[in-house]
Amino acid sequence: MGKKTTNSLDFTSGWAYAPAPEDTKHIQLKKQYDLFIDGKFVKPTKGKYFETVNPANEEVIASVAEADENDVNKAVKAARNAYQKVWGKMPGAERGKYIYRIARLMQERARELAVIESMDGGKPIRESRDIDIPLAANHFFYYAGWADKLNYAFPNRKPKALGVAGQIIPWNFPLLMAAWKIAPALACGNTVVLKPAETTPLTALKLAEIIQESGLPEGVVNIITGAGKTGATLVNHPDINKIAFTGSTDVGKIIQKAIAGTSKKSTLELGGKAANIVFDDAPIDQAVEGIINGIFFNQGHVCCAGSRLFIQENVADMVIQKLKDRMETLIVGNPLDKNTDIGAINSKAQLNTINNYLKIGKDEGAELYQSSCSIPKKGYFCRPTLFLNTSQSHRIVQEEIFGPVLTIQTFRTVEEVIEKANNIPYGLSAGVWTDKGSKIFNLTTKLRAGVVWANTYNKFDPTSPFGGYKESGFGREGGLHGLSAYLEF
Repeated sequence: MGKKTTNSLDFTSGWAYAPAPEDTKHIQLKKQYDLFIDGKFVKPTKGKYFETVNPANEEVIASVAEADENDVNKAVKAARNAYQKVWGKMPGAERGKYIYRIARLMQERARELAVIESMDGGKPIRESRDIDIPLAANHFFYYAGWADKLNYAFPNRKPKALGVAGQIIPWNFPLLMAAWKIAPALACGNTVVLKPAETTPLTALKLAEIIQESGLPEGVVNIITGAGKTGATLVNHPDINKIAFTGSTDVGKIIQKAIAGTSKKSTLELGGKAANIVFDDAPIDQAVEGIINGIFFNQGHVCCAGSRLFIQENVADMVIQKLKDRMETLIVGNPLDKNTDIGAINSKAQLNTINNYLKIGKDEGAELYQSSCSIPKKGYFCRPTLFLNTSQSHRIVQEEIFGPVLTIQTFRTVEEVIEKANNIPYGLSAGVWTDKGSKIFNLTTKLRAGVVWANTYNKFDPTSPFGGYKESGFGREGGLHGLSAYLEF
C-alpha cells in the first residue's frame, strides 16, 4: 500500500495502491520479425513490413512481415509437404510427444509470454499471467494426450486427418486462440498455416520460436502475418482442406461465401452479445463480482463477454448500486501494473468504435454512467461504462461493442427474460445467477447460447467445448468436439 492520498481510485478510505509494474528486462523481442515458413524465419517476398504498437503508450514495439500471395503459397506448400511426408504418417504417440514438448516450453517461458501479451494487446498482466498463458499451455497438454487415442475417442468411426488447416485468429486472446486451433489440429495429424491478427502478432511469433526449439518437423506449423488481404488469400487457397476462423460475424459471412461450393470444411467462432441474468434469489455479491469479471476485467474484449445484464426487477436497484460501488474501485491504467483491473483498448480504431457506440447510446436516450477513475492521457483507454434504461430496440443492446460497456435491463418473469435474452442475432454464451438448480436447468435448455455459465462467468477448460449458435458461428473448439472438427470419418 502507498501513502495516504485523495486519489479518486479509492473512494472509501483515501488510500491508493503504490505502482507495481511487471519487469520487462527478462523478455526478448526483436526489432523485426519475419514469416515462419517450413521451420525457418524467412523474409516476405516483397519485403513489406508493418508496425505493431503498444496500445498503452502508443509506442512501436516491432515491425512485422506482411505476407503476400507468394508467401501464402510457400506456407501452404510447406504444410502440404510436411503432411504427406512426415506428420500424416507419424504414429499418434510420437505426435503427442512433440505437442507435449511445446506445452512444457510454453510453461517455461510463461512469464515472458505473459508480458509480451500485455504489451502487444493491452490486457492487464494479471489476466495474461493467470489465465491466458496457463490455459494456452493446458490446451497443448490436453490434446497431446489425445494424439494416440483417436480410435478410442471416436470408436468404430475410423478417424482420419483432413490435411492442411488454414487458421485465422483475432486480437483479443492471441496466444490462447492459437493454442485452441493449433493443438487439436496437430493431435489429429493435420498440418497448419496460422495467421494471427495484425495488431497482436507477437506471441504467435514467439510461439514459432518455441515450435522451432521443440524440434517439431519443418512445415508442420507455419505462421504468416499480415492484414485482411493475407487472411483472404489463405481462405481462398485451393490446397487448404479446412478453415478455422475466430473473429467478427461480418468476416465470417465473407468466408462462408468464399468457400461455398468447395470441399473445404470450416468452423467459425464469431461475434457475441451475451446475456448475464441475475434472479432475486441469486447470491448478489457473488453475482456482482461475476458481472464485473464478465465485462470489465477483460475490457469487454471477449466475444462471450456478459455485455447485456438482465436483473430481476425487485433487486435491480440494489444490484445496480453495488455495481456502481464496485466500479469505483476498478483501476484503469498501465496493463503491466499488477494493480490494474482494466488495461488498454487494443487499437485506436477499436477505441473509436467504442466511443461511437457511447454516443449512439446517449443519442438513443439511454442513461450513461461511468466510473470517476482517472485514465492515462497517452494510450487507448476507456472507463468502465453502464447504460441504464435500455430496451431491446437500442443498438447498444443489439450490436457487439467489444469494449467495457454494459447495458442493463430489468425483468419480472422467467419467460420474459428468456424471450429478451434470445431476441438477438447472436448466440455464443450466457450466464445465470440463482440458488435454484431447477431454474438453472430450465434456462440452459431454453437459452440459445453455446455456453451457459451458472453462478460464475468466463470459466474455460480444455476439456469443455466452446462455440455458438445463429450469427455466433458453428462448430466447437475444446474437448472431443474440438478434435472432431479436424477429422473426417
